[in-house]
Amino acid sequence: MASSDSTDMSWRKSSYSGTNGGNCVEVRFNGRGVQVRDSKDKSGPVLSFTPGEWDTFVAKTIQ
Repeated sequence: MASSDSTDMSWRKSSYSGTNGGNCVEVRFNGRGVQVRDSKDKSGPVLSFTPGEWDTFVAKTIQ
């Protein structure tokens, strides 16, 4: 995990999140892979995935 510097790339969250505050995760695509963070803790830790790791994570999540 690395710390977050979110000043230069846009974080995105699902449109299914609604407007209930920050109760979801946010992702951003940085050219080398995907980063994921907790929307309630924007300055907290960030998970980094390579493109292959992200594809596997998403595939296993939707099973």
